[in-house]
Amino acid sequence: MTRLADQMMGLAEMSQAKLRAEWRRIHKGQMMPSGLGRELATRAISWKLQERVHGGMPLATSRELRRLAEQLRDTGEIDIARDIRLKPGTRLVRQWHGRVFHVLVLEDGFLFEDRQYRSLTPIAREITGAAWSGPRFFGIRERAKP
Repeated sequence: MTRLADQMMGLAEMSQAKLRAEWRRIHKGQMMPSGLGRELATRAISWKLQERVHGGMPLATSRELRRLAEQLRDTGEIDIARDIRLKPGTRLVRQWHGRVFHVLVLEDGFLFEDRQYRSLTPIAREITGAAWSGPRFFGIRERAKP
């Protein structure tokens, strides 16, 4: 078995006091929330251990979850189906006035002419000199509603 698997198996045999100590160790001194049951605490610690070994949630996923949480708080609804998803590594190509422009999709934004941008709109504005919608300029359409 791997070291990670051994650590996770050991959690099941720990007393509640040892689980609390492990929680503090894993969460850098934070106390374990009161009322957190043994099973949930074990799962949370296991998650954190796996996250350290295999890496955490991608930045884009965290940002999208924050956006959805804000949307839910503000409107009471979540509009997932219409969201545009561009995978990191995708290259967007657009011809404008005889020149070809390339934009690389990154995990947390876009790369255009060796500069990083958070959205496509400033890139479209830089190319055209006018106030264009970035997704519209690059021909990206929203998904249809289900």
